[in-house]
Amino acid sequence: MIAKRSLGNTDMEVSILGLGTVKLGRNEAVKYPQGFALPDDKQASDLLALARERGINLIDTAPAYGTSEERLGHLLRGQRQDWLICTKVGEDFVEGISSYDFSPEHVRFSIERSLQRLNTEVLDIVLVHSDGNDVDIIKHLGTLDALAELKRQGKLRAFGMSTKTVEGGLLAAQQSDVVMLTWNLQHQEEVPVIDYCQEHGVGVLIKKALASGHLAGAELSRTELPRAKLSGGKHSDQNPTQQNRAFDSLAMITAHPGVSSAIVGTINPEHLLANINSVC
Repeated sequence: MIAKRSLGNTDMEVSILGLGTVKLGRNEAVKYPQGFALPDDKQASDLLALARERGINLIDTAPAYGTSEERLGHLLRGQRQDWLICTKVGEDFVEGISSYDFSPEHVRFSIERSLQRLNTEVLDIVLVHSDGNDVDIIKHLGTLDALAELKRQGKLRAFGMSTKTVEGGLLAAQQSDVVMLTWNLQHQEEVPVIDYCQEHGVGVLIKKALASGHLAGAELSRTELPRAKLSGGKHSDQNPTQQNRAFDSLAMITAHPGVSSAIVGTINPEHLLANINSVC
């Protein structure tokens, strides 16, 4: 069973591995090494059931993930109490194109829309989906202030920012409950943000822990070693070096006590089990 950690100074405990759901709702203009078809409802429901059975309680979604929010609203009916849902504001993806609006007015609109899509009365975590201009968003656009007000109104339990810069991450940590940032074997520049968050009781969510599948050379390589472990057999079609790099990245991330959860997306049950085995 996957361990849980406190999400900073919030009252939430999140599984050390969270499930990213881009692939439930969007397969256009994505940065994965291989193309994929969106799963049907049965496949998606089975994947969520497997994740829940193994102890995952954190789901990450966003308006920019195509139909992910709407699908989760349907798929999670009757089990909302079992999940912590993290969604975002600021980026939308419509007809193959991303657009950005960080204004307080759009934040309020986006929150109401996410509440409706996800079929819930409160959002557990809401992050600003940065376009890379972290500092400008924080200092000049009032986006975090709008989220703080919505938290006071009871629309959400915790808020923060999915950042792309060290300076932005540090600024967000000073005004937020949670910061999401990139960390993997190929990208370690933002570790100082994690250290700061740990010192100040701010939750940390890690994105791109496997570099969007590129770290292992191909997403399939993440399944082979755990499959052999589960079955008791051997399966060596993939390069062990590629396998080890993926596992090493997750081991590095989860070893840092300042990390609350690593968000890894997949729609393949074998890949999900591989990721779970690597953190257990």
